[in-house]
Amino acid sequence: MTAQSSHASPILVTGAAGAVGSIGRNLTEMLLAKGHKVRALVRREDERAENLRQLGAEVMQGDLTDLTAMHRAIEGCASVYFGMSVSADYLTATVNTAAVARHHGVEAFVNMSQMTVTQMSITESTDSPQHKLHWLAEQALSWSGLPVVTVRPTVFLDGFFRLFAAPGVRDADELALPMGGGKTSPISAVDVARAVSVILDDPTPHIGQIYNLTGFESADLEHYARVFSEALGRTIRYRDVPLSGWSEKLLGAGVPAHVVKHLSVMTELNKQGRYDRMTDDLFKLTGQKPISMYDFVKLHAAEFTRA
Repeated sequence: MTAQSSHASPILVTGAAGAVGSIGRNLTEMLLAKGHKVRALVRREDERAENLRQLGAEVMQGDLTDLTAMHRAIEGCASVYFGMSVSADYLTATVNTAAVARHHGVEAFVNMSQMTVTQMSITESTDSPQHKLHWLAEQALSWSGLPVVTVRPTVFLDGFFRLFAAPGVRDADELALPMGGGKTSPISAVDVARAVSVILDDPTPHIGQIYNLTGFESADLEHYARVFSEALGRTIRYRDVPLSGWSEKLLGAGVPAHVVKHLSVMTELNKQGRYDRMTDDLFKLTGQKPISMYDFVKLHAAEFTRA
């Protein structure tokens, strides 16, 4: 694909409205800044969709599992970024999107997977239904004949260390998570989006590649609590909370059981050291180091601080 053709046709970005730590929303902004046309797929029309229009994106509403909607979304696009939040419909959405992308002859299909898949095989899985869906989705994409680029990030800073940790840090000066003593190398969604934007800016050299993205460092939660303390200017202690109570609290807050099971397995894998990994793939792609926990906490300090 030439630079001219890639800029002439839009790039489809799924999950573009996003929520906390959205890759899709950040990616849309980055691609527009690079001069690309972006078709942003959203699940519903709301203020977030309107904000994407204000940025200059062509916004389209649709469901990834809806065949007709995906034809509307993909037709005329040069490339597709496929990313979806944790969902029991993940495999259906992947295959549906891939089938339509193949029909329309897209020149690059960037698939957002998970780093745990690197350690899975036809005989090795995890207890997370979502991990299994990601592994199966990667198999289906490899069979599809599509020009696929696979991105496998580790744990996100925006989830465990922001969304889930903020209430405890803010109200009790505690980094309260069921992560045991295992080390982890969390990465920010902005860094992942930056890597994907580089790939989609010129996809051809990346077709067939797998990129495992990790964060600034790999450390245990005691270390990260000290980083929180330094960044916030007050003492934050790590408390390894029981998984059962933590999971029940999520279920009580309305988080789907499929998501809670996945998150619970992630905490168990963390205790086993499965997230104690470091790569330089992000630096190779972007020429920049990942944001550190210190800088991430500083950036979101208001969310960790009592009013």
